[in-house]
Amino acid sequence: MKNNELNQRRLQATPRGIGVMCGFYAQRAENATLWDVDGNEFIDFAAGIAVLNTGHRHPRIVAAVEQQLQAFTHTAYQIVPYESYIALAERINQRVPIFGPAKTAFFSTGAEAVENAVKIARAFTRRPGIITFGGGFHGRTYMTMALTGKVAPYKVGFGPFPGSIFHAQYPNLLHGVTSEDALKSIERIFKADIAPDQVAAILLEPVQGEGGFNVAPGEFIAGLRRLCDSHGILLIADEVQSGFARTGKLFAMEHYDSKADLITMAKSLAGGLPLSAVTGRAEVMDAPAPGGLGGTYAGNPLAIAAAHAVLDVIDEEQLCTRAQRLGQQLVEVLTRAIPGCPYIADIRAQGSMVAVEFNDPQTGEPSAEFTRQVQDVALREGLLLLSCGVYGNVIRFLYPLTIPDAQFRKALDIITRALGH
Repeated sequence: MKNNELNQRRLQATPRGIGVMCGFYAQRAENATLWDVDGNEFIDFAAGIAVLNTGHRHPRIVAAVEQQLQAFTHTAYQIVPYESYIALAERINQRVPIFGPAKTAFFSTGAEAVENAVKIARAFTRRPGIITFGGGFHGRTYMTMALTGKVAPYKVGFGPFPGSIFHAQYPNLLHGVTSEDALKSIERIFKADIAPDQVAAILLEPVQGEGGFNVAPGEFIAGLRRLCDSHGILLIADEVQSGFARTGKLFAMEHYDSKADLITMAKSLAGGLPLSAVTGRAEVMDAPAPGGLGGTYAGNPLAIAAAHAVLDVIDEEQLCTRAQRLGQQLVEVLTRAIPGCPYIADIRAQGSMVAVEFNDPQTGEPSAEFTRQVQDVALREGLLLLSCGVYGNVIRFLYPLTIPDAQFRKALDIITRALGH
């Protein structure tokens, strides 16, 4: 079956609301390489939207899943529990940047993790309000759509949304928003929308994903921590996209002195299998009553086995250090391209969480058109790139951290040509 034939079947069988970026269909993949059904080869700088920090089909992960497959595939942890779930919780509790004893609950998707973090925060504080940020992305369910700070395409036509959700500004120097401005916007919410003693949590991505890889300044995280402490509010870090070595640390919050009370994670946690988690201060995590958390597939044993292997690979192959090195090389290439590419407005990076933002050099306005052109040129040369940003004018680079050096250099050459086209 060829790409064209499959495309016609897709249009007939699936709804247009499931937007599909590529016109080709995957047949197989290994590490940082994808092959489509027509035999074309692509370097994968999308990694399933930040899911494959350890690459496609890492042998350690494949072996772990195969071994679990021979034992059992499902019991529902809430019905018949299993040791591997507990052991993974213990491993994450030891590594997560949270003050004091931690506990972990597993779920299936990033949106599930975020929703459960909200449930836990409300149960602990007995307050309704959640403050989040413009440009943030937290999922596609009703609660997480309300939390997400980007209307198109995620919210269009789906309202009304759950209440007691308020959006503050996120720091963005390119767009004139300082950390002080962002913190003041929360104070305005306290004045105009909801009293601070009615706010359960402030939820943020330490590095915004869909929002354009905007990195939270240290003074902003510290300011949020002070604000939360003064009003009895919990701080939730959404690390669904930034977690598991992408930023050069296991968690992006490790780059800061201030700690969150709850952290959500998913995507690269299980190397391509659906698994998410909420980890937090033990007393906070224990707030919901028995039965208040869970899910039929939450903490699926195959995904748990994969996650154990992911943590092993990150440590044994030193992927945090590798993320820093590869990210630095990419930033150097992007920086060298600036003289020949006047559209480059900003380069942002934390480890291998790297993005480049494009503005029209004549008007200074965001240029989604140039962004698409760069993507198209790269794709014609066999490199898969993703866009993001509130204005669709940012390219984010999400290569597997296990990508071979020679293939990475080849991709950097393609990026250089695409920027100079």
